Amino acid sequence: MHWEPWQWALAILAAIAVGVAKTGISGIAPLFIAIFAFLLPTKQATGVVLPLLICGDIVAVASYRGHAKWGTVLRLFPWAGVGVVVGTLAFGRIDDHQARVLIGAIILAMVALHYLRRLRPDQAGLMNHAGFAVVMGILAGFTTLVANAAGPLMVLYLLAVGLPKMEFMGTGAVFFLLLNLFKVPFMAHLGLINQGSLTLNLVLLPAVLAGTWLGRRILLRMNQGLFEGVALALSALGGLKMVFF
Repeated sequence: MHWEPWQWALAILAAIAVGVAKTGISGIAPLFIAIFAFLLPTKQATGVVLPLLICGDIVAVASYRGHAKWGTVLRLFPWAGVGVVVGTLAFGRIDDHQARVLIGAIILAMVALHYLRRLRPDQAGLMNHAGFAVVMGILAGFTTLVANAAGPLMVLYLLAVGLPKMEFMGTGAVFFLLLNLFKVPFMAHLGLINQGSLTLNLVLLPAVLAGTWLGRRILLRMNQGLFEGVALALSALGGLKMVFF
């Protein structure tokens, strides 16, 4: 990869953000998505990011697996698999701009839905309805295949169903490790994971591991209210950027 020093610096920052997102602040995902999409063509960037995400997922599962809510994982994962298949079929039919706008609009809609839940607690039961998990699972699978952008959606879903901080992290870690491993053959089939992308992954791996160390320490010092506020704010900013910039 023939990058200038400032481009390598951005790539290292993005890799650190991957690790922080996996073990600390999940809502930071739009940051590394945006940086890699700036450094590389958007579709190529998805192939570079996926193995980095899996490395972060492994550390996150090792750290938080005891807090995972397997019922939530099992409700979502089969439908996320359907979304991955749909995303694979759609991948060649939408361009980078259309994918970004679509995903950004979905994220903003979910932020609005979360605030509606806060304003109308009587509607919270809708978030636990089986149909809600079906829709969110399919959307997560689709968006993760197209742009590795399911993180903000899952932040909003896991907050919507009321998981405390540690259960949020454990459930998200298990779900994303399973989902990202499931995606590998699809991404390889599309030519997005190749020798060049894997070489770049090896160079950036130490930065991802450093980010997971940093993320665990951030999480331990953050209370539930601040955790939710930061996650929602970063998700909203990421959605706005995808739609308007």
